[in-house]
Amino acid sequence: MVLEPDEESDQEELERLSRGLRAELVELDVDSVRAAAAESVPAGAKAADPVTIGAIIVALSASGGVFTSLVETLRDWLGRTTGRHRITLTIDGDTIEIERATAREQRALIDAYISRHTDDA
Repeated sequence: MVLEPDEESDQEELERLSRGLRAELVELDVDSVRAAAAESVPAGAKAADPVTIGAIIVALSASGGVFTSLVETLRDWLGRTTGRHRITLTIDGDTIEIERATAREQRALIDAYISRHTDDA
């Protein structure tokens, strides 16, 4: 996943936001949360590029409901932050961009995405 900061954010703020988000994600029942290595980020991104700084890899555990909890945590985190940040989450080439939207819009998008990536579908 990639945290894409608000246009007004500088590199220092992006680093702070990324650390805070990773700290929250570690609290979930996931196997690991880490900053993405340079080879894991999109082609053309540089080491100090905001895409590189905001890229986070989350390894999910096999326990039920973890994916849903992850997505809900991302949505809640965005709702608590100031600015118009966006998180891009990609699983097997399927990408969703989560940003500030009405609760109803977010719920519809997130529910559709979760259903594509869980056995509950």
